[in-house]
Amino acid sequence: MNESMLSIAEDFQRYFTVEYAATPEQKAEVYSIRYRVYCEEFKYEPIDRFPAKKEWDAFDDISLHCLVRHKATNRGAACVRLVPAGNKGISHLPMEAFCGDKLDRKLLDSLHLNRETICEVSRLAVDGAFRRRAGEGRTRFGDLDAIDCSFHERRTFSLISVAAYLAATSLTEITGMTMAFAMMEPFLPRLLAKSGIDFEKVGGEVDYHGLRAPYFSTTDKAIKGMLPNLRGLYEAIYPLVNSGYQASVMSR
Repeated sequence: MNESMLSIAEDFQRYFTVEYAATPEQKAEVYSIRYRVYCEEFKYEPIDRFPAKKEWDAFDDISLHCLVRHKATNRGAACVRLVPAGNKGISHLPMEAFCGDKLDRKLLDSLHLNRETICEVSRLAVDGAFRRRAGEGRTRFGDLDAIDCSFHERRTFSLISVAAYLAATSLTEITGMTMAFAMMEPFLPRLLAKSGIDFEKVGGEVDYHGLRAPYFSTTDKAIKGMLPNLRGLYEAIYPLVNSGYQASVMSR
């Protein structure tokens, strides 16, 4: 990527940080972001199901979570989770539960995947305060402009969703769950492809929290394909996630 985009990646690290969300307080922030996005803003889930204003489901207890945090306000800007397929507490991933009939089973069988190495990246959401921008359509991941900050800072907002994805990628490398699936809206794979990360579509589209389709990639493919600017951002995010993850493991 060009020098301008390199500087944006550097600026992103100035204005944001990434955390492995292990404490009850951090997870509460994750669920609050999801509530604002999934329930209040996009009406994907009924508000009355979550009187505490925290959106969660049965997969959260066995998932690994990350937060992107805005440094100046100490506010959670985005979240993402990694759901392990090999966890004994579940028999299926979210995409298998809700969209299993859309998966290309023949293609998946041809991959000969070990379920212990499989995970699903899901519930990636960017808080609306970091997305709104005049003239831009409503999307959970875009360039936003509703928070009081400089143009120089605001131009990094477009990297928030990418940073959340990179946090999830860090977790796949750290845990060895390197076969990653995701149910994504069509524009997100295109956005990631611009930075060298290619996903393979492995099923048909379904209307679940918006029009989505199942995609697959490996950690090795994602890291090797990253363009230099994104690799630099990934190398900055990885130790942040890893230190939080290792601290959580040690405290168990």
